[in-house]
Amino acid sequence: MAITVNIYYTGENGNAEKFAREMVSSGIVSDIRAEDGNVRYEYFFPMDDKETVLLIDSWKDQQSLDIHHASPMMGKIMELREKYSLSVKAERYVTDTDGFSDNDKKFIQK
Repeated sequence: MAITVNIYYTGENGNAEKFAREMVSSGIVSDIRAEDGNVRYEYFFPMDDKETVLLIDSWKDQQSLDIHHASPMMGKIMELREKYSLSVKAERYVTDTDGFSDNDKKFIQK
């Protein structure tokens, strides 16, 4: 059961994008991706909202996510969130262990 959290960082004057770029340039993103259990850690920029950045953050299980949340990495993230005065909205998803139905698979192109 993988866990994915969509995190929406919103700020003003391009601060959400500046935050994401500093997360990458500082090496924090590379360090998180190297953590045991990390499946995906990737930023996206919504086309219709220039003040928001979406982070797709996936972990193999709850234990991996809990270890990440208890790591010093979270302090660094929190410092940058405060530096850029960001608000945060999160959505949590748990992977369906049965996968896609045959009907769903008709709409997925490989």
